[in-house]
Amino acid sequence: MTLLVVGASGHLGSEVCRRALAAGQRVVGTYHRAPGTVEGVEWYPLDLRDRAAVSALVGRVRPRAVVSSAYVYGDWAVTAEGAAHVAAAASEAGARLVHLSSDALHGGRAEPYPDDEPPTPIFPYGAAKAAAETAVRLVDPAAAIVRTSLILGDERSKQIRLCLDALTGAGPRLFSDEVRCPVGVDDLAAAVLELVQSDYAGPLNVGGSDAVTRVELGLLVAHRYGLDSAGLRATTIAGSGLIRPAEVRLDSSRAAAVLKTRLRGVRELLAPPG
Repeated sequence: MTLLVVGASGHLGSEVCRRALAAGQRVVGTYHRAPGTVEGVEWYPLDLRDRAAVSALVGRVRPRAVVSSAYVYGDWAVTAEGAAHVAAAASEAGARLVHLSSDALHGGRAEPYPDDEPPTPIFPYGAAKAAAETAVRLVDPAAAIVRTSLILGDERSKQIRLCLDALTGAGPRLFSDEVRCPVGVDDLAAAVLELVQSDYAGPLNVGGSDAVTRVELGLLVAHRYGLDSAGLRATTIAGSGLIRPAEVRLDSSRAAAVLKTRLRGVRELLAPPG
């Protein structure tokens, strides 16, 4: 089986590639600036804003499935229009599509969001992800759309790095009023590859089982790495002057029912070794 991973040089894309290669699949990966570091991937540069280029690459590779995980924060053409180009090309090729979306398309509320909740974005990135979903569902109704949250890896991953920097005073303050359901990159990649092999269609929440604030995440990171949390830098969304959703809890009970992959909570993911 040939799997095309769009955005393969990113955090999640790299893990999807590693797991697919380990399963004996041929993996073709795209990148925007530079190829990734996963050995065994066939790397191709791709500008998602160029619909003809996207179609040509999919036609050349002839994948059985496509994982679409690429985005550029603040770039509508890549995040929204690029997702539409990938969906159209996958549909034309008859390839199974798994599209990666985000909890950022919700406006924020105390109650958990179910899988089929319509998007209510309140800032540009959320609007771009909502537009991407709309395009994917129109072009390829059979596609699986994975709505996920903060993606956690090791100390080199973006979300963990933000917490480490906040703990040392080198980075931005963490929000005490922003709630998310972080998920491990390995759990998410395993779930994505399960969906590649399934016929699930439509949105599916794939988040971790624990809802925590950014500050709580920072405290868990401090405990995991044996750091003093006294210097943790915190603020609120209102205090920052930013417009972004505050409480976004994903109800991932459907994913727990349809997937074999167990979606661990952040407290388990960041438990100190031993």
